[in-house]
Amino acid sequence: MPKLVIEGEEFDLPENSPIMETCEQSGVPFACTEGVCGTCVVEVTSGMENLSEFNQAEADFLGECHRERLACQCRILKGLVHLKL
Repeated sequence: MPKLVIEGEEFDLPENSPIMETCEQSGVPFACTEGVCGTCVVEVTSGMENLSEFNQAEADFLGECHRERLACQCRILKGLVHLKL
């Protein structure tokens, strides 16, 4: 089962599940939930390869994918992902 770690707190999530709800419960602010506003930007400190592919909404807002993702657009696919708020 994939594991999402947010600021040291661990959450088990089903494969291919959105991370939005878990991030919101951990204090990530949300506004539009459509990838337009950028309110939910999180830093991926490890495990980027275990998240869904960078999509067009993220590319439009963030530019190139380095370490930041929009939590409203991500799904955890497998493995372990560490996020920093």
